[in-house]
Amino acid sequence: MAESVSKLGKIAYGLAAGVIVLDQAVKAWILEGLNLPLRFSVPVAGPLRLTMVWNEGVSFGLLKANHDIVRWGLVAFSVVVAGLLIGWARKADRSWMGVGLGLVIGGAIGNAIDRARFGAVVDFIDVTKLGFFPWVFNIADSAITIGVICLLLDSARKDPSPEA
Repeated sequence: MAESVSKLGKIAYGLAAGVIVLDQAVKAWILEGLNLPLRFSVPVAGPLRLTMVWNEGVSFGLLKANHDIVRWGLVAFSVVVAGLLIGWARKADRSWMGVGLGLVIGGAIGNAIDRARFGAVVDFIDVTKLGFFPWVFNIADSAITIGVICLLLDSARKDPSPEA
């Protein structure tokens, strides 16, 4: 008999789906609606700019993945990790865990879709004018980062003392 999904697991799945839809919709707008040329920046507000970058690397452009075997390996790796996290989210019993897993799953799948479709990830959020963060990123990257922080917060929690 199939095991049911916890309430927080369902929330994680919904959050993951929301991240994927938002990430892909904004990337479509950047590519097709705004038609932002490569490396061209559009100021938005303060240090925030939109700058189109094709990220062929793993994280923040590190470890270039410009061969098809590496590209598809990264897609497979992302899908496997997302699948494992989906299994973990099924049993989520704490809020930070459910939120963190949902964000990481959605971000991983969002970037895997880009890599499968385009051979690279669409990055466009640029706050490099701040001076301390030299990378251009996207909504999926943000979701993964915030999700990992949520999971770290969850792991740092103190379990209540067991009753004697």
